[in-house]
Amino acid sequence: MPCTTILVGKHATYDGSTMIARNSDSGSGKFTPKKKTVVLPSEIADSYESVLSHVKIELPKNPMKYTSLPNVLPKEGIWAGSGVNEANVGMTATETITTNERVLGADPMVIYHKATDGMPELPGGIGEEDLVTLVLPYIHTAREGVKRLGSLLEQYGTYEMNGIAFQDVDEIWWLESIGGHHWIAKRVPDDSYVVMPNQLGIDCFDLKDALGKQKDHMCSTDMKEFLDKNHLDLSLNGKLNPRDAFGSHSNADHVYNTPRAWFIERFLNPTSCKWDGENADYVPESDAIPWCRVPERKITVEDIKYLLSSYYQGTPYNPYGTFGDHTQQGKYRPIGINRNDFLELIQMRPDLPEEIRSLQWLTFGSNAFNAMIPFYAGLTEVPAYFGSTQALPSTDEYYWASRILGALADAHYKTCISAIENYQQTVGAISWQMIHQYDEKILKNPAQAVALCNEAAKKTAAMLKEETQKTLDKVLYEASCRMKNAYSRSDS
Repeated sequence: MPCTTILVGKHATYDGSTMIARNSDSGSGKFTPKKKTVVLPSEIADSYESVLSHVKIELPKNPMKYTSLPNVLPKEGIWAGSGVNEANVGMTATETITTNERVLGADPMVIYHKATDGMPELPGGIGEEDLVTLVLPYIHTAREGVKRLGSLLEQYGTYEMNGIAFQDVDEIWWLESIGGHHWIAKRVPDDSYVVMPNQLGIDCFDLKDALGKQKDHMCSTDMKEFLDKNHLDLSLNGKLNPRDAFGSHSNADHVYNTPRAWFIERFLNPTSCKWDGENADYVPESDAIPWCRVPERKITVEDIKYLLSSYYQGTPYNPYGTFGDHTQQGKYRPIGINRNDFLELIQMRPDLPEEIRSLQWLTFGSNAFNAMIPFYAGLTEVPAYFGSTQALPSTDEYYWASRILGALADAHYKTCISAIENYQQTVGAISWQMIHQYDEKILKNPAQAVALCNEAAKKTAAMLKEETQKTLDKVLYEASCRMKNAYSRSDS
């Protein structure tokens, strides 16, 4: 899936949390309805078959409860997207990433082939449809997640290049698939953040560590042989740069991918580099924008929501801009795009007990115009506003209410953006009030943790529905007044 991912180590966040966040975006010309679910162990089968690739996989025993963000329409499979399990391990999968011809020639993708006359069906590998379902119920740490997924990639292969984040309260790991069967993974430094915009991102890798102590790096067991045999390492100094070896630097990257990394790092490190003008260190089309950086200040939930909703505000590339060179507007692919399906930010809070450690901040629809609310990952009941999405529009479901709100506000941006900004701030402020209230309640009544997590979800979703309806009323009024068939006389 096209998407943008931000990962933040525990010493780079405002409260010591680890945070992983991702937009999931539909492909061009598509909009994929999403919902939130809780998957119980009793609902998990002993085996799995992929809808798209028809690969069949036996699953481990004793799975754990986990949350999921599946597609509403199951014709292409589950596509669970993102979630947290009962061991407080988070996973987001996947960020579709790019590669090059040398890699594809050395380790081709594992593609599904239908049965033909005289030839049996050939299953494909695993992909985005499958990964959360195959991994998240069975892992107890982020490292375990890397190892389980790595073993599945080696055994079954994949039909696409993907990047996947794993998180626990102490660590974040980022895994990138390489060709059909290979992979690398790197631990996000505790003091840093990572930006991933649909492009193979890791730009330095310690192969000795990955094949030895695995302190901060892991990879396929035959990675050194794979690199040497196929002459993939392009470094002159012997320090492996996976972005050079396995990635791409195409013209399409410069329009679709690298500008998103430029905007995010420009926001989080405004003075560390020169980002604009003739002597800029990095411009939107730079190939060498770093994979990770130490931010200039600690990063908040609101920072991540803003960045994953952004559309080059304050630059000539803003599609809603009213200043500068208008020929530059819309030049680059925004982060907050019309095709955003969901944004989930998983926050693991170290100073709180297991029952309420993990918060899942969630929203649906175009992020430029939506609002994000938190759910405790320990809940067992999902409010209907998020969990009962149907195939056709209804303002009783947040996915559709958000889609409608975004489409109307986009068409009348200048007159509606103030209402949208007030809506986002109001929902954010009340959400934090709810968190403080329910953290205190659960700390005083730990035996009632699950019931209180469910109660918090119900109340927070009800608040969001009320605020969304009020904002939709305002935006609809502005849009209705500006219809092309409008006419006014003294007939009021």
